Order: sequence, then C-alpha cells, then structure tokens
Amino acid sequence: MLDRHNRSKIDLAHPKLRGELENLIQDINENILTGNSKVRITHSLRTWKEQDDLYAQGRTKPGKKVTNAKGGDSYHNYAIAVDICLIINGVQASWDVKKDWDKDNQSDWMEVVKAFKDKGWKWGGDWVKFKDMPHFEKTFGFTVKQLKEKYLRKDFIAGTEYVRI
Repeated sequence: MLDRHNRSKIDLAHPKLRGELENLIQDINENILTGNSKVRITHSLRTWKEQDDLYAQGRTKPGKKVTNAKGGDSYHNYAIAVDICLIINGVQASWDVKKDWDKDNQSDWMEVVKAFKDKGWKWGGDWVKFKDMPHFEKTFGFTVKQLKEKYLRKDFIAGTEYVRI
C-alpha cells in the first residue's frame, strides 16, 4: 500500500511510468527494506519554471548548487525522472547511502538503487561529472534534446501535456 505522499508523486509521473513506479515502490517498501526505512519519492514532475528556480540556487539565489539543468533540460521536466530519500521510523528523511537500517549487511540506499536498476532505470550515482545520488530516470531511449523538441512541438498524449514516448 502506498502512502499519500508517494501516491501524489507517482500521480505526477508520466502515465507510461505510473504503474511501474507504484509496483516498484510497493515492492521496495514491503519486501526489500525490512527495517525502519522506507523509500519516499521527493520529486517526480518538475515544471520548467521550478527547474529554472532550482538552477538559480547557488548561482543567483542563496543556497547550494543542486542541479546543472535549466528548465527543459532535465528528465524531471518530462516526468520520467524521480528523486528519492529514505524515511526512517516514519518521520526522519535520510540521504545516507551507507546506513544499513534493516541490518542485512547491505546499505538500504544501495538496495533501492539495485531495485531501480533491475527495472531498467538509470541512477544519477553512476554519473561521472556530477553525482546525483537521489536521482533515477527512465528515458525510453530519448535524449533531453529530443524530448524538448517534442514538448515545443506539443507532441503530447491527447488531453495532457505529457510528451508522447
């Protein structure tokens, strides 16, 4: 059973990913993470404006740089990427990639990474230039440039603003 927060983030994801994400998050939380931690989606769809605001952080706005992507240049803008954290004891957010909360001799974070990768998702922790440990994307073979072109052409699923993939 999904909690309300994960449900709301999955509902914003690309329609082609919603069922897969629901099953994946449920499987992780019910069968893979057996201790005090549960996976929580922190971001799925991000508007171009939200992306631009995030890009400004650490540049023209206070804070630490958290992205190198401007609006339209992130897979989040096309609802085919998610960021996650772990929720410990139902209340505390954690981005600790080494902690083994369920004491099975594997980092809980890396158990989540394996589950996503086993389903064909790419992990930001594998990137060479900029490690983005909470980030996962399923691109369906599209580059951001191709998705941006589709978006600007309004090549959408009928009645939505989700690009056809």
